[in-house]
Amino acid sequence: MPNEQFTPRVFSGIQPSGGLHLGNYLGAIQGFVKKQEQDIQTLYCMVDMHAITVWQDPAELTQNTRELAAGFIASGLDPAQSILFNQSQVAEHAQLAWIFNCVARMGWMKRMTQWKDKAGKNSENASLGLLAYPALMAADILIYHATEVPVGEDQKQHLELTRDIAAKFNNDYGVDFFPMTEPVIEGAATRVMSLRDGSKKMSKSDPSDMSRIKMTDSAEDIAKKIRKAKTDPEGLPSEVEGLTDRPEARNLVNIYAALAEQSAEEVLAEMGGKQFGEFKPLLADLAVAKLAPISTEMSRLMQDTAEIDRILAKGAAAASEIAAPILKRTKEIVGMVGA
Repeated sequence: MPNEQFTPRVFSGIQPSGGLHLGNYLGAIQGFVKKQEQDIQTLYCMVDMHAITVWQDPAELTQNTRELAAGFIASGLDPAQSILFNQSQVAEHAQLAWIFNCVARMGWMKRMTQWKDKAGKNSENASLGLLAYPALMAADILIYHATEVPVGEDQKQHLELTRDIAAKFNNDYGVDFFPMTEPVIEGAATRVMSLRDGSKKMSKSDPSDMSRIKMTDSAEDIAKKIRKAKTDPEGLPSEVEGLTDRPEARNLVNIYAALAEQSAEEVLAEMGGKQFGEFKPLLADLAVAKLAPISTEMSRLMQDTAEIDRILAKGAAAASEIAAPILKRTKEIVGMVGA
């Protein structure tokens, strides 16, 4: 179905599972802010229902949801411009997810890379929610008829499944109701890697705190982690091709490019020939200039959690205003009485 028939709308979300880090910022939040500046409606969500597909300590989930909201706002997402909310406050997500559970096929779910990675050999003990995660993600997106979703490379498969679910629903019921949502993957660092191992994605679960820059890190910690980041003995090349088979070098160049809002080509045209002993301090200064103010503002916002809760509640009400009529029409299409 041509998406021109739908109101242009962006939806995306991040799990409040703790440890918001540079990868989240460069791979997602920085792009969220840019979308907000365009003439398009934007909704950004703390997907707490996704978070509980694996065990979460209740007190930590509460804290992490508020901290993620603070991270969004401190990074430049304005609640007056974007709708900010946590997923569980908008009941339409779960209701549409059940309908999509009945549209999606088990084979689709079991082919998902994240299911295989997270369930592993212990899949019999994994939660049903973890298996059904992609159907809930589809509901998150399609309950708003979102036409665009900024995603990282690791979520592209789930977005393709969202399109499959929308297409099957439309075909099964003979309607043109759900859009074919487009993934938006852009920027120099859509996949930020570990500072200790350039072959692994930056992650809060890495046992080494030096592998990641947390958005709550102080200026001193940010600079120290970059200075100690793993590199190789060669200098920086003048062209991107020179980063082939040099994952740590590529990662640091991509981080610099994303923070400076340049391409990797532009960075290397300027920095080519420099040794890492010279490049790392420049990267550290840039990272501190960009990230330390966000950390400071997050800390300030977290001093007033009641205000964060108020922002999220207001956002949830606004989100539900969009979602409710879409869910009502979905139920009517399915044949549910009293929809």
